[in-house]
Amino acid sequence: MVDTHEVDLEHGQAGHHHQHSLGRTVDEIDSIDALSGYLENARDNGIPTKNNNTSSESLEDDDDDGKVIVSWSENDPENPYNWSDRKKGAILWTTMFLIINSTMGSALPSNAIPFMTAEWGVTSQQQKVLPISVYLIGYVMGPIVWAPLSEQYGRKHFTICTFVVFTIFTMACALSPNWSAFLVFRLFCGIFASAPIAIVSGIFADIYDDPRTRGRSMGLFMVTTVFGPIFAPIISGFCAPTIGWRWAFWVGLIYAVLTLLPLVFFLPETYGPILLLRRARAIRDADPTSRAVAAHEMGKQGLKELATVVLTRPVRMILWEPIVSTTCAYLALCYAIFYMSFQAFPIIFQGVYGLSPGVCGLTYLAIGAGAVLSLPLFYAYDDYLVRAKRNGKKWAEQEEYRRLPLACVGGPLFVISLFWLGWSARQDVTFWVPLLAGIPFGMGFSCIFQALVNYLVDAYEIYAASANAAASCSRSLLATILPLATTPMFNRLGIAGACSLLAGLSMVMSIVPFIFIWKGEKIRANSKFCIHLKKKKEDMIRKKNEEEQRLHRRRERERLAGKAQGQSSDTEKGLESDGTILGSEIALEKILGADYEKGLESGNRADPKKGEASDSQISFKEERV
Repeated sequence: MVDTHEVDLEHGQAGHHHQHSLGRTVDEIDSIDALSGYLENARDNGIPTKNNNTSSESLEDDDDDGKVIVSWSENDPENPYNWSDRKKGAILWTTMFLIINSTMGSALPSNAIPFMTAEWGVTSQQQKVLPISVYLIGYVMGPIVWAPLSEQYGRKHFTICTFVVFTIFTMACALSPNWSAFLVFRLFCGIFASAPIAIVSGIFADIYDDPRTRGRSMGLFMVTTVFGPIFAPIISGFCAPTIGWRWAFWVGLIYAVLTLLPLVFFLPETYGPILLLRRARAIRDADPTSRAVAAHEMGKQGLKELATVVLTRPVRMILWEPIVSTTCAYLALCYAIFYMSFQAFPIIFQGVYGLSPGVCGLTYLAIGAGAVLSLPLFYAYDDYLVRAKRNGKKWAEQEEYRRLPLACVGGPLFVISLFWLGWSARQDVTFWVPLLAGIPFGMGFSCIFQALVNYLVDAYEIYAASANAAASCSRSLLATILPLATTPMFNRLGIAGACSLLAGLSMVMSIVPFIFIWKGEKIRANSKFCIHLKKKKEDMIRKKNEEEQRLHRRRERERLAGKAQGQSSDTEKGLESDGTILGSEIALEKILGADYEKGLESGNRADPKKGEASDSQISFKEERV
């Protein structure tokens, strides 16, 4: 479908006011992003918009009269939302294998570090942590660089290209000639491994329009991110003492190559705006006189504005948004403790119980078992919430109850597991007792992440990418720094004292979800970003309703006029004269075929299936400020 309604974005002239302060410019960009985000959601749900200018300059001076915006028709088979369950399943499992690669690489040298440092003569305890720490520094790049670029140029190419480079640097680690080169290769591995972490959640949003299905896929994603690091010490623990530490990376390389094959053959482009861009280009190729364009071609931000948004908004959200700052602190602590375990478990299970590196690696499977057990809990609560909403329970409509109760369960489990591990790790107690502490650890860790990450998405909607960028960067940084203190802390405080200290910090932070349930609605009511979102959403709903009413009145007038004159064709001509001339119909029929005709017939019909979406000829005319 294509549409020719014009939309002038609010604050669209931001680029003409260079004398504004940086704060004013940033506010304007936030406003543009919020509006363009809702417009994009509208387009994805079948509401095309014209001249969706998200850049700083208005298209008023460009000769845009007559340009038509390509969008999805109803039940369009090329719309990722309408793809078959089989195709979506193939995408889901391909990305899961990709995530295991990315996260497994982070801890791959864990049980191999003593062997490589012995080969290269590295004796500093702080340096022995660096193979994992420098990898996690690279993780900071994901939400800052790869996620925005994937939205500019598409998911598929960036996912494949970054994974190929990651594979190359994994091989470079196996061939490292010295310690310094190895650390550099590890840094680049982390930088390019961060791309799947940042992009895969966007892929799920591209293919699943149902929030419940998308939430369940994200639950599986969270569990998968736990399993990658768990496999790593098993591989390095068995390879390093027997066939050499380099084989840990050769095994990682083999798995990466095996993952690359389905990635190339089974991962299509999923980002809707890029698919519509290809459709517009195909239309223009079929008919060079066509004015068909994609909204993605017309709404690109300038580099300066994009950099301002990417670099400043996550920082501003950490500084000024209590929900973001406290959530980031809690997630960062849990994430850092998880990565501290790669130094703590060898101290406990090799130092106290004398297990071999390979068998010590197997102890991490208890954490994986706990992560898997969190999924039934997640799904059970999801079903319970749906039933509560169906029964009209008021509490079920509150934002905080949608996700946070899982964190209220996960927090205490996480604390208990740390006390359990610390006070049971003694020679007079079988190693099975501290090993089993990994089960509540994995359950608590997964529940906390599933709840809080999804809560950020629910609370900040269009700004969720920035909120998650803040959370991701902060937890990667803390997971880089805190493990440096693991060995000195365990040596000074002992196993019981060190684990108790971490449990105490976790206990303090575990009150965060309870506070959000108690006061979260009030906090969001005073949040600058949430206020902005609410205003934009209300404006969009109001304009949608006004446009629906206007078109309904016009259709009624023309229907009555056509009936009186006995000329039903006048109604169609009248509608086309109201700015909905579809243009280039011969070219469109060549490209879209029956789907185009179907789209024309359903163009002015509300679509109750899409929620906020209404009809594929509605556009929103924003007032220019």
